[in-house]
Amino acid sequence: MRDVAIVGAGMTQFGRHPEKGIKDLVRGAVELALADAGVESGVIEAAYVGSAAPGLMTGQEQIKAQVTLSAMGIDSIPMYNVENACASSSSALNLAWTAVAAGVFDCVLAVGFEKLYDENRLKSYMALGTATDIEMGQKHMEEFQKTLGIQDQVFSEGAGANKSIFMDMYAFYTRRYMEKYGLTQEHFAKIAVKSHKNGALNPNAHYRKEVTLEQVLNSGDVAYPLTRMMCSPVSDGSAAVLICSKEKAAQFTTKPVWIEASVLGSGRLGYDMDDTLTRRVGKKAFEVAGIGPEDVDVIEIHDATSPSEIIALIELGICPPEDAPNWIDEGYMELGGKMPTNSSGGLASKGHPIGATGLAQVYEVVNQLRGTAGPRQVPGNPKIGMTQNGGGILGIDGAAMAYHILKS
Repeated sequence: MRDVAIVGAGMTQFGRHPEKGIKDLVRGAVELALADAGVESGVIEAAYVGSAAPGLMTGQEQIKAQVTLSAMGIDSIPMYNVENACASSSSALNLAWTAVAAGVFDCVLAVGFEKLYDENRLKSYMALGTATDIEMGQKHMEEFQKTLGIQDQVFSEGAGANKSIFMDMYAFYTRRYMEKYGLTQEHFAKIAVKSHKNGALNPNAHYRKEVTLEQVLNSGDVAYPLTRMMCSPVSDGSAAVLICSKEKAAQFTTKPVWIEASVLGSGRLGYDMDDTLTRRVGKKAFEVAGIGPEDVDVIEIHDATSPSEIIALIELGICPPEDAPNWIDEGYMELGGKMPTNSSGGLASKGHPIGATGLAQVYEVVNQLRGTAGPRQVPGNPKIGMTQNGGGILGIDGAAMAYHILKS
């Protein structure tokens, strides 16, 4: 397999953009990525475009890549439409990386976008809720509770109508970690405060205001222990990267960011809450890159809810589980901490336009490794960065998970 480099990266500001359609979103990110690489669109040999729910939200299905890219003059080349829940754009990057590494193409575009916000919140929540097994999902959860004798109910009143059903699922998993490792609601509120602090430094973030611990705790209950400020907002947005073979990259830049690992995995049906997709695929990503958890300098975690940050760090072997409360209390996940996590503000502050989220994480890590992240730059000249992007629920496991390990 050939070495593959990221030579250009761009993203739009995440947020509520009722005035922008999917063509506007894609154009914005692609133009920024091309400008970052200093090249014209003619160098692109193929495009992989990830999105999760534009059909449900806008009516556009089937040829989303062709529709959005042709509007900005990119046509004729092979285009691949990629759908994999919230991991859609990182899955697009995985496919793009595979093609370049295998020698099929030398220069490829990967894009992710989502038009998720709607004044009718139920429409957005229903779209998000399709990332489960519609036929068997409820039955799987009932059997899981019965098998393990768990009395704690997963779904609360209003799930799927007043909030995404995923919030109830995240809350259920989070309560297990509270029981096992002494984590509290206040610990998760501290993570949210950190995320909003970082988001305030990110011009592309949906929320750009710092918040206090009290504000997070009093922001409105979603599903215990989650409050509103611990949960990612419904956002619109896009992100894109241009990747090339080593030889082609040398024509465009003297400071490429190398993709050391691009690993995608899927969930499995079962009742073991310790056998998670995060653990399985994360282990494989480290093996492919030839590094260990201790080698990562900066990481972007799929924090659809704030507790997900510390849970993922535990499951990846980065944070010893018994040390989790102390990691939060001591600020180890801060920009200047032991393991800077979600320097972008994460999904909780930066926003979560689901089909764009994975590549937005990559965009952040690319800037961190280049030293171009501005006021949110992680000190110490980070060399290795990682992204974790998950999507959907299969039984009690994640449905899709993509990891990318990048090196400057």
